[in-house]
Amino acid sequence: MSYPSYLTKKSEPFDPLEVSKEGENIFCRGDSRKYTGFYCTGVYRGISTGYTVGCNLRCVFCWVEWSRDFPNQFGEYCSPEKVAENLIKNAKINNVLKVRISGGEPTISKEHLLGLIRRLKNTNLLFILETNGILFGNDEKYVRELRDYENIHVRVSLKAGTPESFQRRMGAKGEFYRLPFVAISNLMKNRISFHVACMSDPRLMPQDERRSIIKKLDSIGYQNFFEEETCDPYKTTVVRMEKAGYKNFYNSF
Repeated sequence: MSYPSYLTKKSEPFDPLEVSKEGENIFCRGDSRKYTGFYCTGVYRGISTGYTVGCNLRCVFCWVEWSRDFPNQFGEYCSPEKVAENLIKNAKINNVLKVRISGGEPTISKEHLLGLIRRLKNTNLLFILETNGILFGNDEKYVRELRDYENIHVRVSLKAGTPESFQRRMGAKGEFYRLPFVAISNLMKNRISFHVACMSDPRLMPQDERRSIIKKLDSIGYQNFFEEETCDPYKTTVVRMEKAGYKNFYNSF
């Protein structure tokens, strides 16, 4: 299959597991992965960030740069050692105690992610792993491998509560909408520190869908912090929304 870019009205639904594999052929090389930069930002009250390339979903509300859609055009390959070095250096310079990978789906390239986490294990830094849950829902063994690391916290970002909305807003085949919920079950089963976030902006997600998500979380035993997100008008977000058919989205409210 070809690696899909942003969604349009004519986009064909894709298999996100296959996109993950195809993405590795483009933005991964051995245990190295492409990054476009390293910096600190104010979210999480200050966090050292590596901005990586590539994702296995095509969320219409995504804020990241075009490196998500065209990874062959952006970034330089960085080894786990190099990424850890940059994250630690920026954390020290900016006096923060948290690090993360952003700008793409970090669970793509298991070898790279686990190699990075190993190199952060004996530091005083908390690694916040932001994920859409697709690969953690597909492979519980992947989740189990996180149990060796105490300084990790996972943020699972839910995108939709029905197969239809998942396919419409993420571009992936609706049948895969369940995997992030399976990921949550896997994290709970393996006692990994995590919380759930959700793009529940009412302009995108009907209240019935939001309620169904909360009900589903309750049914699998999750009753902790539920972080809710809004769809902010980043330049890339505005273009993606319009290309996907959400014309004048930000002018209609």
